[in-house]
Order: sequence, then C-alpha cells, then structure tokens
Amino acid sequence: MSAFTAPSRVRLLYALAEGEMTVEELATAAEVSSTVASQQLRVLRQLGAVTVRRDGRHAHYRLRDHHMTDLLTAVRHHAEHDRYPQGTPADAAAANEASA
Repeated sequence: MSAFTAPSRVRLLYALAEGEMTVEELATAAEVSSTVASQQLRVLRQLGAVTVRRDGRHAHYRLRDHHMTDLLTAVRHHAEHDRYPQGTPADAAAANEASA
C-alpha cells in the first residue's frame, strides 16, 4: 500500500497499466519531470510494484504482475465511489430524469 501514498507514484502506476514504458514516456504520461519519475520508479521497484528491463541506455518499466492492475482498478473504483456516493454523475442524471 506504500506505493499509493504519493500522487506521482499513483500516476506512474496508472500509466504503466497501459503497458511497458521508458522513464521519459512515463514522465510525460504522469506529467512529472524525468528526475521525479526516476526517483519514484526506484521506490516502486523497491516496493516490488514494478520491474525494469534494460535495453542499452534505456530502462523499460512495467507493472510486476496483474495483481497491480487489479489493485489500481479497485483504488479507482473506491475513489469514484467516495466522490459520487450515489453513482457516477451520469447515473445521478439518469435517476433525476427517471423521477421527473
């Protein structure tokens, strides 16, 4: 769960849910500097959340396994549930229309 304590790490994890990426690609996707991405990826590697594959000077990161994807889905679902306790905004609009 330590992987989810920093917003930049969470953004990197969500970007990696799309597939393997280099540090530069991840920095762009997560809207952080390459330095921040590298630092946070090191932490994620130490936590066992991601793995790295070296290709010359480039490091390609990916989620360690499908359990991380499942966890990210659960985190997103939980956050949406907290934000919209009655469902998504579209659900609320549909319920309003049905009751009118």
